[in-house]
Amino acid sequence: MDAQERARRVADVMWANDAATRALGMEIVAVGPGSAILEMSVAPQHLNGHGTCHGGLIFSLADSAFAFACNSHNRLAVAQGNSITYVAPAQPGERLRAEAHEAALMGRSGVYDVRVTGDDGRVVALFRGQSRQIRGQHFSEDQEA
Repeated sequence: MDAQERARRVADVMWANDAATRALGMEIVAVGPGSAILEMSVAPQHLNGHGTCHGGLIFSLADSAFAFACNSHNRLAVAQGNSITYVAPAQPGERLRAEAHEAALMGRSGVYDVRVTGDDGRVVALFRGQSRQIRGQHFSEDQEA
């Protein structure tokens, strides 16, 4: 199995078990080794008191993209820490795109950068996540024939 197929299979397993990401209306656009792209439309229930997308939902979109990227190697990985910088507000009805890329993977620790953009391509937020691989896999590769 090549790295791309592995990433896709991991995403399928994670998606089936990730009720939060699905409930927030996110969609997987692409996955690859150390990368993932997720999108979400800003719905009325996502708005804060200023009438723009709540920062926690922007964070959730970035965090989900990070999760699919850092787990793409079929080794269970969890967030060890992360931070986000909000650059511009996201508007009602706008489609947000979170693109996660592996910046570094050393042993069991990884660093991932996620760029969240709006419909017009402007940067809405920049997220950096640190992952830690733990025991286990999403699926057994020993069963491959």
